Amino acid sequence: MDTEQDRSRTSAPLAEITPPEITPPGLGRYEIDTGSSTIAFTTRHVFGLLPVRGTFAVRAGTVDVAEPLAASAVHVEIAAASFDTGNRARDAAVRSARFLDAGRHPVMTFDAGAEAVAGTAGGVRLTGTLTALGVSRTVGLEVGECTVTPRDFTLRATARVDRKEFGVTASPGMAGRHLGISLHIRCVKA
Repeated sequence: MDTEQDRSRTSAPLAEITPPEITPPGLGRYEIDTGSSTIAFTTRHVFGLLPVRGTFAVRAGTVDVAEPLAASAVHVEIAAASFDTGNRARDAAVRSARFLDAGRHPVMTFDAGAEAVAGTAGGVRLTGTLTALGVSRTVGLEVGECTVTPRDFTLRATARVDRKEFGVTASPGMAGRHLGISLHIRCVKA
């Protein structure tokens, strides 16, 4: 049975890289609650004049919180065919071989391993590898909020993704090049 003194001793290194407004979750494996997690995005359309908002569904994932926090690991699977902006024709076009090619590449992944977590002035940065269309690129997530309970935690993070880095080059000018990503991820102790 651990004591308050033991818990404070083991959490001290976590606090060293975590800003005071972000409480790190307890150590161990967590599974992503796909029903309570969302990946939202914003981009531009029609020569950058019109905003486009949409979502992707999280298919599965795990978060292994370790000591030190920098040794933690993350694996997330995102369903490419879940791309949804509320516009049927646009969604079908983006899922097609011209953009996401969801038929041949149904899953996008984000993986982060050792040395992926770092404290920043505004929060925590999680650097990992995003793989889409068989292309892998480094992406940094800025974690701005983490709400922790004894059995789960919910985090909010943002990122910016350049679609051209993944070979998605169709409709230049008409479709926005960058996506602003907002994540709301709930993880439950396994």
